[in-house]
Amino acid sequence: MKPKPGRALTVVMVLLTVTTGMIEAVSFLVLGPVFAAVQTGSLLLLGFAVAGTAGISITATAASLAGFAVGAVGGSRAESAIDGRGRRWFTAALVGEGLLLSASAFVVWRIGIERSGGPVDGRHLAAISMVACAMGVRNVTTLRVKEPGISTTVVTTALTGLLVVLHPLAADSRVGSGAGEESRRLSSILAMFSGALFGAWLLDRSVHPAVVLAVPAGLVLALGLALSALPRERTSVPG
Repeated sequence: MKPKPGRALTVVMVLLTVTTGMIEAVSFLVLGPVFAAVQTGSLLLLGFAVAGTAGISITATAASLAGFAVGAVGGSRAESAIDGRGRRWFTAALVGEGLLLSASAFVVWRIGIERSGGPVDGRHLAAISMVACAMGVRNVTTLRVKEPGISTTVVTTALTGLLVVLHPLAADSRVGSGAGEESRRLSSILAMFSGALFGAWLLDRSVHPAVVLAVPAGLVLALGLALSALPRERTSVPG
């Protein structure tokens, strides 16, 4: 069963976008530099690293891509299997992602990654792979949900659509407009920025990276459990 469209789903997707900003703050500023959710960035960084650019690790970006692939494939199979049984795959996906992120935060805590800088070693690769795996699940979930204007992991399309629709010199009705559409796009952009800002602010004030990562982990897990506790007819529709 797929999630029921409406304001509640939009709010959940916006909150997930906030978590992406926080997760990437930890990933890029502490574990990498590398991206866990925005794999376009990882591909670019891998190209830079192969070209010999200093400060960018080939192994770190490769670990992120590999972890993401495992999460995407595994998440797709799991969600399809749950859907095939007529159950709520969206809530299960959120709980699974939250558990993966929680485990990642625990690993970061246990292996002692506390600050940015220094060479990327096996500890970093393990943490990067786990976080990217969770984000692979997230991206599959987002593709299945198909919430207009909110992808939760990238905002380029939302930003482009907002600019094209709102700017008088670029108005294009074929992009899709309307108060709801524009509101979702703007919310997506602000959510990503706010998450990144908050995550970087916490890290700048010496909050342990595991704690910063635990915040989005807890939020995603809480959303999944809260939706699971609600009656099926309030959160899901057939299809």
